[in-house]
Amino acid sequence: MKHPVDVHVGKRIRHRRWLVGITQQQLAEAVGIKFQQIQKYETGMNRVSASRLWDIAEALTVPVSFFFEGLEDVPEHTHEVTELPGDILKDKEALELVRSYYAIPETQRRRLFELARVLSDVA
Repeated sequence: MKHPVDVHVGKRIRHRRWLVGITQQQLAEAVGIKFQQIQKYETGMNRVSASRLWDIAEALTVPVSFFFEGLEDVPEHTHEVTELPGDILKDKEALELVRSYYAIPETQRRRLFELARVLSDVA
């Protein structure tokens, strides 16, 4: 049975991998494993060891704590995980928008950011 924390960590791996634009194969090669193992991590079927999570964090250029963001404190006896409402990592369109945003040169990106702020204040 999948543990909710393993599922959450796997989702965070998948979303970060997607955000930086690399395949499961590329991530697997970067950490020295087969891509099928990455698939199992991302679905929560296999638990990621601490050392492997460290390697994955380095390959995806995030701190290890990134993979646990969004977990809420739950009583020890329940093992339930409540996801944040409106979790942006669930929305593929939002992730694509963020990836595209960071592909824009910084000066233009700043102008786009200011435009978005103005438009959101009007709405």
